[in-house]
Amino acid sequence: MNKINTKLALKYRFFHPYQQQAIDPACCQFQIRTATSADLIDVAQIIAESFHSQKGMWGWAFPLLRLGIYEDLRHRMASPPLRHICLVAFEATTGAANNLVGSVELGVRYSDSWSQVGIGFPYLSNLAVHPKYRRNGVASGLLTSCEKVSREWGFQDLYLHVLENNHQARQLYFKAGYRVHKVESNWNTFLLGRSSQMFLHKHLSADSTI
Repeated sequence: MNKINTKLALKYRFFHPYQQQAIDPACCQFQIRTATSADLIDVAQIIAESFHSQKGMWGWAFPLLRLGIYEDLRHRMASPPLRHICLVAFEATTGAANNLVGSVELGVRYSDSWSQVGIGFPYLSNLAVHPKYRRNGVASGLLTSCEKVSREWGFQDLYLHVLENNHQARQLYFKAGYRVHKVESNWNTFLLGRSSQMFLHKHLSADSTI
């Protein structure tokens, strides 16, 4: 019976509207740790809200997109690559230790991504913050943690992608010291009018901070 109830609860969370409660970020402090399997539903929710709209003609697909994100995360955490980590930011206040407010992934990519050979470089992805906690230093804290991990892995550089028309994210990364390595376009850019991607790079000094 408990297993059935758990499955029903998971199904409800993925396929019913997500209810947000009013939050006062000014009264909260945050800490960062490595994500666990118990965090995956909340991480998938935060990522989905950050990169996919719940409004308009595609709003009906939001639960399916969120479920897809969850399954991708679950697969990566079940069999993680040698150098891969998912970090989560959570409230450090009493009674709120499981209230996740942001997440990010860091891994190593290779010049030949299929065979994972060639020059490896640390790559940051899926940086996302709960809408109620944005502009309160959560994203900057997650970036700082990724830079620390990257240096611990023996790297002195860090890379990421951002959409050229995502001005808020670009401002965050430029303020953090990232610079444009190159601008990438593909057939979606020309045929569907979608934004180009900017490949950003930051050189990490020994005491690099935001």
